[in-house]
Amino acid sequence: MATAPSQQPSTGDSRQTTPATNPEAPSTTTAQPATAERAKTPTPALTSTDTATAGSSAARSTTPLAPSRAATEEPLSQQATPTPAHATLPQPTPSDPSDVFPASHWAQVPHVDDDNEFDDNDSAYGEDAASSTASLSASILEYRTVHGRTYHSERGNAQSWNPNDAQHDESMDILHHVSTLMQDGRLTMAHIGDNVQKALDVGCGTGIWAIDFADQYPHIEVTGVDISPSQPQWIPPNLKFEIDDITQPWTYAPDSFEYIHMRWLIGAIPNWYTLFREVYQTLKPGGYFESKESSAIMQSDDGTVPYGSAMDQWGRVFAEAGRKFGRSFQPVEDHIQVKAMEAAGFVDIKVYNMKTTLGPWPADMKHKEIGQYARLALEQDIEGFIMYMWTTVLGWTREEIAVYAAHLRRELRSPHIHAYYPQRVVVGRKPDH
Repeated sequence: MATAPSQQPSTGDSRQTTPATNPEAPSTTTAQPATAERAKTPTPALTSTDTATAGSSAARSTTPLAPSRAATEEPLSQQATPTPAHATLPQPTPSDPSDVFPASHWAQVPHVDDDNEFDDNDSAYGEDAASSTASLSASILEYRTVHGRTYHSERGNAQSWNPNDAQHDESMDILHHVSTLMQDGRLTMAHIGDNVQKALDVGCGTGIWAIDFADQYPHIEVTGVDISPSQPQWIPPNLKFEIDDITQPWTYAPDSFEYIHMRWLIGAIPNWYTLFREVYQTLKPGGYFESKESSAIMQSDDGTVPYGSAMDQWGRVFAEAGRKFGRSFQPVEDHIQVKAMEAAGFVDIKVYNMKTTLGPWPADMKHKEIGQYARLALEQDIEGFIMYMWTTVLGWTREEIAVYAAHLRRELRSPHIHAYYPQRVVVGRKPDH
């Protein structure tokens, strides 16, 4: 969702996105070409790593996620080893613009009540008291408003499709909790050694990851950077926040950080190759770069997310909006993280593929909890996740957004739908001199 978002989960496309066709991209890639056949059948089972945590000795699992009602099925594997960057990665599900239903479609779909829907008893986090730092200028605090939601202003080249208001910040903070649950409580998949003195969090959003990281490593000087001042004032003494547009040339000194973290910039980056080169130049030799991105594709291993459902259309609409917006919503499907890292010069690249369940349907307790929080994060602000892209870029009305959101909430609550969306963490090292 650019989770994020700020922190953001679409059907793949056999056509390449803008970064993939960049003339500076590598001529050979680690991913196999996607098939051009349209997929109008339920999404097949994903056979990549279910979850991945550093330091695990378990073998990669290709077992589909098991719903709780199937008591005879084996529980989901808890850990898996990283995938080498040169290995064949899972292929995206192809998409076609004609697969995107018009906004008017959802008003014609009948409302079908499900007597077996889950109870709405999830507890939400309290509202954050997010505020800007006292030193921010008035121009930085200028926002644009779309259908009552605030977004970063249109100054410069920066574009943020996620709202920067308190309601959406709460969703993003919940997604941060989901992220740590998926990584067994770890904030990073990269090893943070004693030699790390300075760390940079690129696209820090609400600042929650940077705050937790600074608390965990009080000896590290941490900098968080984002285009919107949605971070809190009360922060650890070894942390500072900066306001900047990361799509512009960076002003950090070369070789100035030992670790750089980047998360959930899906739909916000016009050229991933340029961005990863900036990271490479800013990182010290021997330092590590970690990139975590979400897919926008909601899918299932058992066909319970059928073609034409609200969940199925979520990814397709975002993919189409990204094509018109000029900023891809398919970094996972197009393997952009690995390709851009290799092109920049990173080595020892490791890939961690994860499944983010939606709802408490898995038999495995860890993924049941993940599903509960992931569903909460999405459900409490569906409109915030889609309002800007679907109205401003694709022309949907606010009323059409509300109708679609009602259908999606119903599907998220159905115990018969076993949905998840993929996430991918890629870690690379800058070679020593």
